[in-house]
Amino acid sequence: MQTTLIEYDTEKADEMALALLHLASFEDHGVVRAWKGLDWDIMNRLHEKGLISDPKSKAKSVCLTVEGAKLSRTLFEKYLHRKS
Repeated sequence: MQTTLIEYDTEKADEMALALLHLASFEDHGVVRAWKGLDWDIMNRLHEKGLISDPKSKAKSVCLTVEGAKLSRTLFEKYLHRKS
């Protein structure tokens, strides 16, 4: 487990991580997947919230649940989408 010296809002960190997962997402046989490479504590919280599959696996990606895929897109649009 990684420790950080800076206290941060874990809820906002989880939202940002989920938005970033949208950037790294792809569809594989009808399942939305995303490459895992984010902080393990965040990934574990997203799993506990039912938004992604268990990140503790040999797979290099996680599956986003239907709810997780929808929320990741919504958060991506909220925080990262470039508006014209």
